[in-house]
Amino acid sequence: MNKVMSNKLIIALYILPAFLLIVILIYIPIAVTGYYGLMNWDGIGDKTFIGLANYSELLQDSKFWVSAGNSFLLALFSTISLIGYLAISLVLAGKIKGSDLLRKIYLIPMLLSSVAIAQLWIKIYDPNNGMLNSLLTTLGIESPPAWLANPDFVLYSIFVAIIWQYAGFYIIIYSAALKGIPQSLVEAAKIDGATPIQIAYKIKVPLISGTIKTTIILAIVGSLKYFDLIYVMTGGGPNGASEVIASYMYKEAFSSRNFGYGSAIGFSLLILALITTLIITKLTSSKDDLQY
Repeated sequence: MNKVMSNKLIIALYILPAFLLIVILIYIPIAVTGYYGLMNWDGIGDKTFIGLANYSELLQDSKFWVSAGNSFLLALFSTISLIGYLAISLVLAGKIKGSDLLRKIYLIPMLLSSVAIAQLWIKIYDPNNGMLNSLLTTLGIESPPAWLANPDFVLYSIFVAIIWQYAGFYIIIYSAALKGIPQSLVEAAKIDGATPIQIAYKIKVPLISGTIKTTIILAIVGSLKYFDLIYVMTGGGPNGASEVIASYMYKEAFSSRNFGYGSAIGFSLLILALITTLIITKLTSSKDDLQY
């Protein structure tokens, strides 16, 4: 085996299939998107090279900046929601009664498609017969808002649905990381008189800091490119109040048939996600990683 693995040709042959898939499915589409962003093109007819005109227009496009602001606001809410996911994971790791059942319940949203989840929350937010407004009316609140039709509430209403959708995903990640902590460390802390809260936040959380950093990057980058549930629930409305970068890109490219401009938006989204990832990685980097 050592002789085989020291052969550079064999190593290259092992790597080649995965390398080709990455190049074909990721890097070539990125390059093509950047190329289309330099064109004036409706997606069907002839292309006209216009250089950086699409990107210049993008910088002056107020709708783009509104959608970018909404995307970053979603990223902020998603990052804050990680605190709740982590807290739930810490409680479930404490071997409470019914913890296995609760983990399965939290996984339910992961089994549903984004379209099904969107339809579910549309029914919940229905201003006339929805469960939420019916509950508020029962509690004595007269004329509760139309959550998805009110520009002041629509974005936060969608955020609640997204946070619910990804709860199981992050709870699984945190639960797996917590299971990797040696029980001897926890028992030693108990002997020293540490309370469950002290064990959670002074021992367990620091030991899974690497996992937490990874989930922060996943939450922020995933939020920047989020599209499907928002598009199904509101289509970016009302009046662009829930528009995000990905939905604005889709409208420009396919609804307005401005494929060149849509490609410029898509390539800009890639650059924003890359820059954000580098900044978060730099801010969360640490020379002294805890070992156990």
